[in-house]
Amino acid sequence: GEHRLVLTSVGRFAVFADMVSTERDGDGLKMRAFQVTEADFHIGAQAYWGGWSWWRFNCAANTADRLDFAAVKAGGAEGPATPDPAPAYEAVEGGDAAELLAAACDPASVGPYGVGTLDDAVRVGREALAN
Repeated sequence: GEHRLVLTSVGRFAVFADMVSTERDGDGLKMRAFQVTEADFHIGAQAYWGGWSWWRFNCAANTADRLDFAAVKAGGAEGPATPDPAPAYEAVEGGDAAELLAAACDPASVGPYGVGTLDDAVRVGREALAN
């Protein structure tokens, strides 16, 4: 599928908002985000690029809710999604959620940029994590 992955934060992971995934959901918005692990991240013998999560944001209430997580192996194969049962919470300044909420609720704030493939997101993300 088509992606427009915009780097929104760099901490333990490099987090990308997929701007083409945004969809209305009642009084909020849903958006997919891709988190990139540092280079050479393995679980056992398997190398991983990171993982996808669906998020739900309430722009007016400034809340974020991570709905699930699906690990992505090196090469791009996506594992099954595991639901994230934690409730919605306030998207506090400086957290991954705040940056993602800003991108979802105000797409103009991130501009027309972004990378189109997971390979590119991994390259850009790992470069950012290494600096």
